[in-house]
Amino acid sequence: MEMQQIRYFLAICDKSSFTRAAESVYVSQPSLTQAIKKLEDELGGELFTRDRSGCSLTALGRLIEPNLRNIFRESQAIKADAIRFTRQNTVPLRIGLMLTISSQRLSPILADFQQEFPLIEVELIVDCETNLLKQLSLGGLDLFISSPRDLTDGFYQFMPLYEERYVVAFNDKHRFKQFETIELSAIQNEPFLDRLNCELREKLKSVCLDRQIDLRPAYRSNSEEWILNMVHAGIGVSLMPEFTIPKEAGNISFRYLADPEIRRTIYAIFPQQLAAKPEVKNLLDKLQMDL
Repeated sequence: MEMQQIRYFLAICDKSSFTRAAESVYVSQPSLTQAIKKLEDELGGELFTRDRSGCSLTALGRLIEPNLRNIFRESQAIKADAIRFTRQNTVPLRIGLMLTISSQRLSPILADFQQEFPLIEVELIVDCETNLLKQLSLGGLDLFISSPRDLTDGFYQFMPLYEERYVVAFNDKHRFKQFETIELSAIQNEPFLDRLNCELREKLKSVCLDRQIDLRPAYRSNSEEWILNMVHAGIGVSLMPEFTIPKEAGNISFRYLADPEIRRTIYAIFPQQLAAKPEVKNLLDKLQMDL
């Protein structure tokens, strides 16, 4: 059994498709299929069943998946140890950041952390929550910073970092500037800029439905930068976490959302065993102390 075969097997598990799995690991589909066939021959049975919608694990595949994931995690840890040695004690620390997490609160802390621990090389990976959780489970990340909807996964530890309220963002010349807070119902009369990556988007839809509030999206985007630029241009208003708006935001103003007030909690998420790694522990201590 080769590590490459394990990586291909796990990619198919995660993507539920040989085609998408091949794309994700940057190999041709015939090469991936051949590697899986060799693995099946070695293990004595089929690992996947295929149909028009994709593929799923057989009973044998379900049996071996947890062990193969553990083997892959251990191999990633071994590689990290080798990197530390070959780089003369320079330690890599890979941090995943959900797309909607602003740099405003975290950047100063990471700058201080680098000054205090110059031999720790920090790599920041910004992506959607689903992709980052997969990387975390496969050992590709040491830490993930997010606002998760589910805190019940026993494999991970969840350390709260800070809270932020949701605000209504608008152009400086907008009539909303005269208000101290803005009720959700007031937004339905405005062109609305819909943030597709907002993790509370479904909750907001539910609140609007209960209150018979009709938000009319003028634009939708999965880019926070584009939404902010459209607010800046006076195209419409948007709902977003307060720290998403840069301190030097030009002619963008905001007011806290009221009735209802919406908040989110930002967490550091990590597998329990990684909390003992010195570089992870040092960063967690720094985050707890400074946030």
